[in-house]
Amino acid sequence: MSNNRSSIEIPVETQKLLKLLRTTVPKLTNTKHKGEYGRIGVVGGSLEYTGAPYFAAISALKAGADLAHVFCQREAAVVIKSYSPELIVHPLLDAANAVELISPWLERLHVVIIGPGLGREPETQKTVIELIKVCLKQEKPLVIDADGLALLIDRLDLIQGQRNIILTPNAIEFQRLFGPNTGEKSNYDRISKLGSGIVVLEKGAIDRIHIPHTSEIYGLPPGGSGRRCGGQGDLLCGTLAVFYYWTLESRQANPAFLAAFAASYLVKECNASAFHKLGRGMLASDMVDEIPPVFARIFEPTEGAC
Repeated sequence: MSNNRSSIEIPVETQKLLKLLRTTVPKLTNTKHKGEYGRIGVVGGSLEYTGAPYFAAISALKAGADLAHVFCQREAAVVIKSYSPELIVHPLLDAANAVELISPWLERLHVVIIGPGLGREPETQKTVIELIKVCLKQEKPLVIDADGLALLIDRLDLIQGQRNIILTPNAIEFQRLFGPNTGEKSNYDRISKLGSGIVVLEKGAIDRIHIPHTSEIYGLPPGGSGRRCGGQGDLLCGTLAVFYYWTLESRQANPAFLAAFAASYLVKECNASAFHKLGRGMLASDMVDEIPPVFARIFEPTEGAC
């Protein structure tokens, strides 16, 4: 198969995928216990960046997870707690024995997000690398975003051949990870080495899902608006983690692919909905408010609705 992007990009069958995804959304019943609809962890949050882990965690809750944990640096904890009482915040990331303290919590989580607001402090990065290793040993599904991706630029071997991992780079992060796609050398030389257990969701005006072991690229539906406020990527990885848990639980054949499509579609629709109401002044926090009604319209339509 050619490695030229334009010759292999495949459009998805949107309505078919949405119909399938509706079957993976768990029904709300009185027989479930707290946590069964999803326990999501976010590893990130530093003094400079407190909004990113908040947006990732709160969007997971708004999409339907029961619990969201944030593992952050001590200086970020009080700030993140102040954003919402719904989040469980652990100020452990810069502790001397952070890996020892955080590891027992990871066992309880269904999906772990690595990277939002992590920062570039070397000691914290070393800790997070060790936490990734713990997650891999526990076979914990991972969503790796933002500064989590920066950790992998020279360490792709850390995840090569592993399973149940979704990377979510934007266009710049994608090139840093895999290099440019030129006529002489394809970035798929590097992407293909990731193996069959990893999916790459490349974010942009048109999001793309890369399947490393087959060299396939799927173009997702366009949407959203021209308003590109900060925080939208954090909403994406938060909702992605929830869909990933649900698609894994429902034993779908391609859970990472389905989850990536669902999160991309949902966030673009939330952007469009918030922009329709607020225009140029729309913020990521306004998009958070749109998640429940937009989710219901797309994934839990009333009988007879499309």
